[in-house]
Amino acid sequence: MRLSEFWKRMKSHFGDQYADSWAHDYVIADLGGRTVVQALAEGVGAKEVWHAVCGVTDVSPRLR
Repeated sequence: MRLSEFWKRMKSHFGDQYADSWAHDYVIADLGGRTVVQALAEGVGAKEVWHAVCGVTDVSPRLR
């Protein structure tokens, strides 16, 4: 998954403004106790991060 597709899905799920805030603040255990932004900055793939987001939120099946 491209990073642009990742952010498109994040914004579709959370909304334009909340997606960025959530990605900076919410710590996900499956990402090693990191936030989305931290995980991406440390080289975790966008697809893996997206799967972690799906694991902790109620993401619509069409976005999974």
